[in-house]
This record gives sequence, C-alpha cells and structure tokens, in this order.
Amino acid sequence: MGSQPFAAKAAEVRIEGVSKRFGETWAVREVTLRIGRGEFFTFLGPSGCGKTTLLRIVAGFAVPDAGEVCFDEERVTDLPPWRRNAGMVFQSYALWPHLSVQENVAFGLRERRLPAAEIRERVVAALALVGLAGMERRRPSQLSGGQQQRVALARTLVVEPRVLLLDEPLSNLDAKLREQMGHELTRIQRELGITTIYVTHDQEEALGLSGRIAVMDGGRIVQEGTPQEVYHRPARRFVAEFVGVSNVFPGTVREASPGRLVAEVPGIGLLEASPDHAALPQPGAPVLLSVRPEAMTLWGPEEKPAGKNAARGMVRASTFQGASVEYEVLLEGGRPVRVSTATPKGQRPFPPGATVTVCFDPADVILIPPEAR
Repeated sequence: MGSQPFAAKAAEVRIEGVSKRFGETWAVREVTLRIGRGEFFTFLGPSGCGKTTLLRIVAGFAVPDAGEVCFDEERVTDLPPWRRNAGMVFQSYALWPHLSVQENVAFGLRERRLPAAEIRERVVAALALVGLAGMERRRPSQLSGGQQQRVALARTLVVEPRVLLLDEPLSNLDAKLREQMGHELTRIQRELGITTIYVTHDQEEALGLSGRIAVMDGGRIVQEGTPQEVYHRPARRFVAEFVGVSNVFPGTVREASPGRLVAEVPGIGLLEASPDHAALPQPGAPVLLSVRPEAMTLWGPEEKPAGKNAARGMVRASTFQGASVEYEVLLEGGRPVRVSTATPKGQRPFPPGATVTVCFDPADVILIPPEAR
C-alpha cells in the first residue's frame, strides 16, 4: 500500500434536474450541476434556501421527487447511503460517546469486516492525517470541539469515500478555530484529491475554501462560479448583497457606450461605471449598480480625486477593526453607505459627525444584470 494505507477514489458528481418538495414548499427546484473529480464545491445560501436538502439528496438521506444523481456513470438516485460510498460529516459530529477515538474511527471499517491489521493501519494513518496521532484512547468528552471535528473527519475518510460531504462542519467552533480547521480541510482535500461538497451559510468560509460556489436562494441556484466570479460579478442583487457587503444603487441610464456607462442615481447624481459587459442597457433603462465597501475611500469635504465618482456625506458611525476602519456614512441625498478603509497610520479615523467625501473608481462599479423574472 505504500506510505498511504487509504486513499480517495474521487468521483464526478452529476445532479440533473433535481427537485424536492415538502408539502406545498419546494426545498429544491430544478437543480442541474456537474462537480468535477477532486473539486472542492460549495453550496452557499441563507437558512432555508435548500442547500442542506440538496446535500442530503446527494448523500442518499433524502430522495428527490424528480431528477437524477450520478457518481461518474453510475446512477445512484435510488441507492441507500451505505451503497453510494459517499462519506458525510455532520454539523453535530455524531460521535459515539462511549467509544474511544480509535473505536469511533474504526467503526465503519469493522462494519465492512476488514482484517484487523488493515483496520489498525488505516486508523493510524487517518488520525495522523487529521493531526490526532497519540489520542487514540481518549473519549469524545475528553476532546475539544475542533478535535471532535477531526475525529468525525477521520472516521469519514478512513472508509475511502468517492465523495466527501460536509454539512456546515465548522459552525460550532469559535472564530479562530474555524479559520484553523478551514485551512486543515483544504490541506487534506488537496492531499487526498477527494471530490468535496461543502454546505455553509458563511460567505467568508465559502470564498476562502472553495474552487467553485453555487449560491442558492429559494431552492434554486441563482449563480454558480469561482469565488472571484461570484464576488466581483454578481448575477443579481441577492448575490451582491448576500456574498459579502455591497452598496447597491438603483438608477436610470443616461449614457451607454462600450466600456462606459453613466447613470442618474437618486441622492447621488451622476454615477459613472466602466463595465466590461458585451450588452449594455440603453439610455432611459433602469439599472442596478453595486460598489463594495473596500472599493470606497473617504476624503475631506472639499476634496475630490480626479476621475473618481464622489458624493458628500456625514459619518454616522465608525468601527476600528484592526487592519481596517468600517464606516457608515449618510450621503447628502439621504442614502446610507458602508465604507471600509485601511487603518490610517499616524492619523485618527474620521469621527462620527465628520463631513466627508465618499470616492470610488468607475472601474469598481459593478453593473448587476436585470433580475431574472
């Protein structure tokens, strides 16, 4: 077996036209996706959007009302979970409290009636992989939350699943441990090359861990792409406001030409954008423009850098975050905006009540396509 007693057998996952309804409520509606072998793919969305139901359908814990699930070329839609060889790590960890760490990890291998020597070898390798070597004899009650999560992960990986399914596995951990475990998950996923499907409502987790993201709302996928695409090119207002923070400005197009758009925005006036979209809305058409807080800067009330969009306002609140200062600014037209700036060195942040000029580059204005009807 070499130095690695167990290894992932990564599968491609195909979800084709899957729908699931509970009573009169659609939990999942007409979802079609292809997740490549060895990919780290995330379902992201608010509570109740259907992401966990979709994961349970892939795992076999829920049966779709319509559609198919395939691992490679095998149709697994009607197979029970134990015949799919998809390993699932639950939010609650689901460890046996009366069993040791070693016995918890070995449980699935014993159910498969593998030789004792192979079970020992795989368990040792799995615990080393997740950083728990030497803790074989401890009980779950003697472990921290992060260590319990590692045991649950080792128990899942040790049976060599074709697909690793993670249902909000970090939600019970504190912020620092969540970040640490996120790094560990990506390291292990890359090391094993296992196809991984992750569910979370945490945008930072999704952006930091994933190769691709599917943003879900109301049981549907409203956008799918890389973290960079989802963050910088939101397909609709919901995505712009849910993934990170965004200032969204409804307006009316005044001028539109390749690489340049000017819109009239109530409370701001003329706002210029430099969109790279092939199709631009025509003059007179309604438009949605979005600017991320970190793309905005604050200047004195009489300052305006050349070539920038600018609007005067008053600081309503400021919060020191270490590397940045988060501002809430009320523009003169009555519109509140969020601004995030690097912490100024050698000078104090603008205090509440200060009059400022909010500036941002036309290239940082995101043109949101019209909402799907």
